[in-house]
Amino acid sequence: MSIESLIADYGLVAIFLGAGIEGETMVLAGGLFAHEGMLSLPGAAIAAAAGSFVADQGFFAAGRRFRNHRWVRRAQGKPAFARALETLERRPIGFIFAFRFLYGLRTVSPIAIGTSDVPTRTFLWINAVAAAVWGVLFTGLGYVFGTGVAELLGRYRPHGRQWLWVAGAAVVLGLAFGAFRWWRRRDG
Repeated sequence: MSIESLIADYGLVAIFLGAGIEGETMVLAGGLFAHEGMLSLPGAAIAAAAGSFVADQGFFAAGRRFRNHRWVRRAQGKPAFARALETLERRPIGFIFAFRFLYGLRTVSPIAIGTSDVPTRTFLWINAVAAAVWGVLFTGLGYVFGTGVAELLGRYRPHGRQWLWVAGAAVVLGLAFGAFRWWRRRDG
């Protein structure tokens, strides 16, 4: 089984899961693979938007349902949580739309919003629009980035698509780095 067939078979599922768990790295890779014709660009963008939407709705629901649970209490003790609530109070709609674009606030923000008085329906609609914009934007960036990667690594084309292994390794390293950061923050 080649990496191309793995990407064709499981790529959209990986983008969906990666968009919700890790974020931009998988979505950019999805755009890159769409550029190479292994995935459909609209399919990659939809998978990215859906993964982001589902994950953020889940974190929002966790914040809403378990606001007194030790897991949420631990998140509330972090500086990013306080920043998220502070910004949410000043500009609720803008913050709900923009948090996924702000470094360091992506995971904690929907939990913080869930503990606030923002109505579930309001969060749902703004989250849906923001996830769609985010998914299209980052998939598109990966697609455009794919042009540069193809030109940069074009000399390897006669030997096959080894650069896909490099891209795959970069995705795996990105996920490992994200998991390490999550693990470190969880213990810290």
